[in-house]
Amino acid sequence: MKSEAKKEKAAGLRLHNLRLRPGARHRVKRLGCGESSGHGKTSGKGHKGQKARSGGSLRLGFEGGQMPLIRRLPKRGFNNAAFHKRYAIVNLSELADFKSGSIVNEESLRAANLVRGNFYGIKILGDGELKHGLTIQAEKVSTAAREKIEKAGGTIAAPEAKAPRNGAATEASAEKPKRAARSPASRKVKPKKTKVSKK
Repeated sequence: MKSEAKKEKAAGLRLHNLRLRPGARHRVKRLGCGESSGHGKTSGKGHKGQKARSGGSLRLGFEGGQMPLIRRLPKRGFNNAAFHKRYAIVNLSELADFKSGSIVNEESLRAANLVRGNFYGIKILGDGELKHGLTIQAEKVSTAAREKIEKAGGTIAAPEAKAPRNGAATEASAEKPKRAARSPASRKVKPKKTKVSKK
């Protein structure tokens, strides 16, 4: 009997009568529909006030008008975060896909999705092994990475200087001739008006 019931149940499963498991779908929470929504008259927002209004919210750190904690705490010392130079880290193990003799610089590393985002320069670290020679152009190279690169027959070179973004503007300003400075004698001096006293 059990085997027949299983066969009937298996035979009844078709694409047109598949159903989700009980509890997989939930009823949509009806907001702003009063007591009939099943979430109370105020839909869980309490009674009145700024937080109960539609679109009403408080910014992060707001303390009801009193001096916020971030402004109450003393701030001393120098913070170097604004002048910090961030380097993109690349290990030697990630350079194995480059062909022998190829140039590894920022453009090739970005094309290979090894570095992304904004950074000041590239730093090569010595994690992994390098089996063929590469020409690496990077701002910084660790001691271990330098030894492994030279041992594999590669070379390390300084990266090429990047052209400024507003290069066209600089070239135009360079071609524009500068005005010759006029001597004080050539300048027109307006005569001073003398006041005549009336008696």
